[in-house]
Amino acid sequence: MQPIPLAASYTATLVVTEAHSATALGSGDLPVLGTPAMAALMEQAAMQAIAPFLTPEAESSVGISLQIAHNRATAIGDTITATAAVTHTDGRRIDFAVTAQDSSGAVIGEGTHTRFIVDVQKFMARIGK
Repeated sequence: MQPIPLAASYTATLVVTEAHSATALGSGDLPVLGTPAMAALMEQAAMQAIAPFLTPEAESSVGISLQIAHNRATAIGDTITATAAVTHTDGRRIDFAVTAQDSSGAVIGEGTHTRFIVDVQKFMARIGK
């Protein structure tokens, strides 16, 4: 693992489809972006932000905490982005600020996320037990 710089960041993009709706995900009964889909995009952005600093195939990161607010509804067909920026590192623990915006630039969600860097082989061996 290389040192992960503060403010390393990544922006992930998603076109909202029916599969991402609150109805489809079981988190609500309206055809709008479901909070679980927004949360997943935020985690994807965080994972990608630090991926270049990890040893390919030997290291990965797992999400251990996600504290978010989903502040605004987003229609099916709109495009959203989620950006994760590293705010703090402590060994293998990496903290992020996460935000999501719709295509108009309005912030639809924000919060914090923490990931932990793991040795893939050791992690998967523990899961198998």
